[in-house]
Amino acid sequence: MVRIGVLITFIVLTCQSFAQQSWLPIGSFYKDQLLSNKLNKPYNEGSFFPASEAVADLIPAIIDSTPRYYTLTHILYQKHLFEINGKDAYITISPTANISLGKDFGDTNERNLLHNTRGVHVEGDLFKKFSFSTSFYENQARFSPYETNYYASVGEHYPTSDSTYNIQNAVIPGAGRTKDFKNDGFDYAYAVGYFVYAPIKSLRISGGNNTQFVGDGHRSLLLSDNSYSAPYARIDWSMSPKLNFTYYRSRQINLLRRSATSSAEAYYETKGYSVNYLTFKPNEKSSVSLFEGSVWNRGDDSISRFSHPLYYNPVPLASGLILKDKDEVTTLLGLNVNYQLVDKHRVYGQFIINDFDGSKMGYQVGYRGYNYFGLNDLMLQIEHNSVPSGVYESSNRRRNYAHYNLPLAHSKGSGFNEFILRANYEVQKFYVDLSSILYLTKGYSSTGHLVVNNDVELSDETIFYQRVELGYRFNRKMNLKTFLVWRLRSTTASNAQTANVIEFGFRTAITNHYNDF
Repeated sequence: MVRIGVLITFIVLTCQSFAQQSWLPIGSFYKDQLLSNKLNKPYNEGSFFPASEAVADLIPAIIDSTPRYYTLTHILYQKHLFEINGKDAYITISPTANISLGKDFGDTNERNLLHNTRGVHVEGDLFKKFSFSTSFYENQARFSPYETNYYASVGEHYPTSDSTYNIQNAVIPGAGRTKDFKNDGFDYAYAVGYFVYAPIKSLRISGGNNTQFVGDGHRSLLLSDNSYSAPYARIDWSMSPKLNFTYYRSRQINLLRRSATSSAEAYYETKGYSVNYLTFKPNEKSSVSLFEGSVWNRGDDSISRFSHPLYYNPVPLASGLILKDKDEVTTLLGLNVNYQLVDKHRVYGQFIINDFDGSKMGYQVGYRGYNYFGLNDLMLQIEHNSVPSGVYESSNRRRNYAHYNLPLAHSKGSGFNEFILRANYEVQKFYVDLSSILYLTKGYSSTGHLVVNNDVELSDETIFYQRVELGYRFNRKMNLKTFLVWRLRSTTASNAQTANVIEFGFRTAITNHYNDF
């Protein structure tokens, strides 16, 4: 940590004049706005999110510019709570919250659902080339039964004396590991942050532990923000007007306690994760990106070691081909493509193949359209995802495509066909957000991505998920809104993990937390 502090101090002192290099928030609201082409030209940078505000200056294009005559309304609708604007620095501080109450009318125990999230979000731009952000969240929550059961099933695994494992402490997607709260709820806290340094216009160097997302869709089959944040280093290099490259390296965790330890509590098993992402832009309306995401061996429950030196190799495909069948790395290969049909209509897709195995393939096709019938801020999205059983699993289960016992890509893991219809519309700050999702599962296991697979029985079922949210959006910088939401989940499975939920409250929705599974 001392060395990191010295490095950051050096970077700051070597910068000269003020500008903004920070990442856009990764929440769906911001991506919907970015891809609506409210900027001068279509966003066409390869779709490795979060996107840089230096490249896509979105916030000035979407914030409320209505004149405000009172400090309170100016802050509520247009600003952060605190904004420090100096000659060589701009720092903002805002509270974050998700305060809501609800009821699942399908829950025979008649529990009251709740969220009680308090936090703080800080961003800063120092001189011309350096930006940073940090956020902290403290949470208590009580979820519907289908969510609670899933979160508990992917908790951390403790070895026992008879060579089996006990599961403790649930894991919340997009959040973190939990402890109990009033017997039937969860208490959890997490923090995320990053810094970005741009020594030259074509190069950005960043590090931190905020989540990433690859693709133009509601889902990603390559890498998504479904899992927990992980420490990483990332380099984005604009090699030419037509060619971008992203180099991403991270340390990830299987929530599996080691059996032997000299400390008070056993460590988790770790693994390396690398992404090489090369984007070709033949014109301003389209891009094709080659994705190589690899999970690297760093030992087992008794031995810890460094990843193979080829972990640092930036050349796509080389490491996986050289080390194939050597129990060092499992590679997910993919393509991400998009094309801007006309000003407000975009088609996109992804294709994946696991470890050069032609029997483990999946795909995504989708469409986004905006401003139908001349109505601004009206979006329609249609998407289909197909991922056969076992696509994200490895012959060495320690290298399954997962982190913190959660899938690294699609929140459902594998073994399904999914059909998504999304629509949202906003007028004078009032908004409606609709989503309908149909799953057709085949050979599905909710814990198939775990190192220790406790759910060996594969299921075939049909799941329907419907969500309707109505609300009023106060502040687009922080996506501060008050809301009323209805969620319905039905299934053909015999265990009947259904839900009929109504919730209301207010929140700052700058990140995603997926429960539409």
